[in-house]
Amino acid sequence: MELVTVSPVEIEGHTFIATTVRLPKTTLLTVSNEKGYIMCGALDVGLLNEKLKDRHIIAGRAVGVKTIEQLLEAPLESVTYEAEKIGVTAGMRGKDALLKMV
Repeated sequence: MELVTVSPVEIEGHTFIATTVRLPKTTLLTVSNEKGYIMCGALDVGLLNEKLKDRHIIAGRAVGVKTIEQLLEAPLESVTYEAEKIGVTAGMRGKDALLKMV
């Protein structure tokens, strides 16, 4: 089994990069483009909104996901303030949030 996997993901004609990092007892999942990303529950949205707010990070967090496919289909549990500015909201499916980041 590979510890790190990076592959393209197509959503409605737009290409994103899916990254899976297998760590002891957990797996980190992200899908991103040059503008923003969605990630598994390891993402600390509070940290991005508070301590890193000057970076204007566009991101969303989905919890309880174990695969990239689940991350794309899951509702986002939380999103950054910058993501909200472009129309990404909590409860939105991951893939719909990514399309707002195009």
